[in-house]
Amino acid sequence: MLSTFALDSQVLKKDLCTSCGACQGMCPYWGNWNGRTVWLFDCDRKEGRCQAFCPRMPYDKTALRAKFFDPADTDPDVGPCKGLYLVRSADPADRDGAQHGGTVTALLKLALAEGLIDAAVLNHMNGDDPEGFLAASAEDVMACRGSSFRIAPTLAKLNEALKADEYKKIAVVGTACKTLATYKMLAKPYPDRDNNADNIALVIGLFCGWGLDWDGLKELAAKYVPLDEIAHMDIPPSKYHSLVIRRKDGSEVSIDLDEVIPLVRPACKACDDMTAEFADISVGSGRSADGWDVDKGWNELIVRSEKGAKLLQLAKEKGILEFKDMPEGGLDKLKRAAAGKRNKAVRE
Repeated sequence: MLSTFALDSQVLKKDLCTSCGACQGMCPYWGNWNGRTVWLFDCDRKEGRCQAFCPRMPYDKTALRAKFFDPADTDPDVGPCKGLYLVRSADPADRDGAQHGGTVTALLKLALAEGLIDAAVLNHMNGDDPEGFLAASAEDVMACRGSSFRIAPTLAKLNEALKADEYKKIAVVGTACKTLATYKMLAKPYPDRDNNADNIALVIGLFCGWGLDWDGLKELAAKYVPLDEIAHMDIPPSKYHSLVIRRKDGSEVSIDLDEVIPLVRPACKACDDMTAEFADISVGSGRSADGWDVDKGWNELIVRSEKGAKLLQLAKEKGILEFKDMPEGGLDKLKRAAAGKRNKAVRE
């Protein structure tokens, strides 16, 4: 095993840290400051969970994938895939304020109601900044709708919840770096110090192109919209070349991506996973022949595991989600997009 000092030398100092929070919430040595992971105190351990869970430390991808997924389902571009669907929540209240179709909100509320989970680790906006949040009710889940494009140390909240051992069936929602770290936890590299990893009951991944610098995004957004008026941010398909800010009054402002790209965190440029391959279900924005005005109200959803397939089937049977036909070539289009990010990461 590598020394825990490797986390500083190989990740922090090389600008590869995603600030996912996987190294936090278990010991006093690691913390977060303004969206950045910080090493608070020297540690003399020669090995540790912080290093083992970090999504930017080396790991055997093939072995980890084989431990949790059916090899027959694996696609080289999008990972384990039992099916690709276009879906949205059947409840307009879920979709209002959600990122696209409100699918994650609907699935989490269903899982809570059916007793499949008893809490979910999500992102929640605390003023202008996102933070990890433990949602234990449908109302909590509703309060965490939407995306900020700023990576919060969500997994610190997961580690705290696992350590407390109050909730026995916890869902985790996050981008690829967070879901990979979660599966590293589930693999139990230190069985005698697994931090109650078996309490992780469901993993939902979010498609992600990149995350942005916290301070830089706030400074840029404030040039166009007072921060307290921002309700929602989104990035439409590449042909629009923009970041869209929606005000609380429903009006929108578009910012040219040329102003946004310099704010992309270096760690995200090295990420090769667009679709969060380590998850039971992965969810992103919809893409169909209907065009963006329609698609932005829908989600693409990849089922990756049997657990994910059962949850989606339950949602269908109970009318929790609405489905529409995936356009011909939809999976191929997603594969090309995922391969594009992978190739960029290799060049980085």
